[in-house]
Amino acid sequence: MKIVQFTINDDQVRVGVLSGENVIDLNASNCTIPHSLVELLGQGNALERIKKIVSNPKTTHKLAQVQLLSPITGPDKILGVALNYKEACDKANIPYTPEPVVFSKFASTIIGPYDVIQKPAASNQVDWEVELVVVIGKKARNVKVQNALDYVFGYTSTQDLTAKDWTQRNGGQFLLCKNMDNFCPLGPCVVTKDEIEDPHNIRVRTWVNGELKQDGNTEEMVHRIDRLIEYLSEAMTLLPGDIICTGTPSGVGSSQNPPQYLRKGDLLESDVEKIGKMANRIV
Repeated sequence: MKIVQFTINDDQVRVGVLSGENVIDLNASNCTIPHSLVELLGQGNALERIKKIVSNPKTTHKLAQVQLLSPITGPDKILGVALNYKEACDKANIPYTPEPVVFSKFASTIIGPYDVIQKPAASNQVDWEVELVVVIGKKARNVKVQNALDYVFGYTSTQDLTAKDWTQRNGGQFLLCKNMDNFCPLGPCVVTKDEIEDPHNIRVRTWVNGELKQDGNTEEMVHRIDRLIEYLSEAMTLLPGDIICTGTPSGVGSSQNPPQYLRKGDLLESDVEKIGKMANRIV
């Protein structure tokens, strides 16, 4: 299933399921469903509750009549992984990291799949980084690799935008370069894990103004998703709705010759296979 968050005429946020050209309104169909996917996941048995409604929906809307929002808002944690694609490391002559390189992003950076991206005045080197995103479905602590995917609810996509001219500021830490406003467009939906047979065989692409910039596959990951969950859950408790941005393939702007960065007026399009396409205008 493809889970979304949406509004109708700027009304209250709702949780729904995409069904062809329609959206099944989970909240209108069952008043006990929270108006947030993170909260729904936190209550437990989310997939079973959703399936029950979808089997006999009471309220649907035409997809063209709703506004799709980020499918995840207000997660406790957004965790990113750097240097996690082999070809990107190879082209930059960077050795593969023996353990994942992890950074964090704030929930305030999240915007929707078709929202505009306000280019920060503080940066002239805003770079694109398309990524497959893991959505945690239940509390995970000290999880082992062989059981790690049991803790996944589904997958979505992001552009992990980065102000490359800020990467060496703040003592070289990633915090500021990754957390400027609008730097985490998400969506357009969360696809439940039962619909993605192998998350390590997913094509991921980026276009800028119609020109293909990134074209990779999650099979290139240095550290696979099950290993990322094991590693992260050794250090902290992963909560329902937490998301893990799993890294980006080669083709980012800073690697172009000469380097290219997002400018006002640019159209940034992202596609992660099986999840769908996002389109964000830079303003």
